[in-house]
Amino acid sequence: MVEDPLATADCLQITREVGFDHLLMGGKPYTTSCPLPFQADSVKTARDVTRSTLRSWGLHDLSDDAALVVSELVTNAVRYAMYARGRRGIDLLLMRVAPHVLLAVADPSDEVPRPKEPDFISENGRGLYIVETYSQCWGWDPLASGGKAVWALFRADAP
Repeated sequence: MVEDPLATADCLQITREVGFDHLLMGGKPYTTSCPLPFQADSVKTARDVTRSTLRSWGLHDLSDDAALVVSELVTNAVRYAMYARGRRGIDLLLMRVAPHVLLAVADPSDEVPRPKEPDFISENGRGLYIVETYSQCWGWDPLASGGKAVWALFRADAP
């Protein structure tokens, strides 16, 4: 398991230390990455990958909440980053950084994610509200290659 380099640091500093451009290359211990196309069924794939990865890490209790958050992040990437897709697709990244799990969705859009005031009658506009509600914290980081990684951090106490 990767040691948490900033156990007492705030969420933003943790993501800066991790470095998404480096992580998206893959091959790190306790890291799962998955490329996803710009299509609706990518949301289901991302949920399935998240659940199976967290369960394989012994984090069964976290798998449903994390899958919900990942589905919101991937939905936003499919919906809002399609116009920038000439550069690359969507990448899902899950990383165990004890005592945390970092979930990130990278997409080619440079547009900053903006939370909306949730309208509980509407069928959309609640995604980032759900991400904020279920995760310890969330944010986004620009990627050196263009685009961004939108991430959520969960506290994950291993059994």
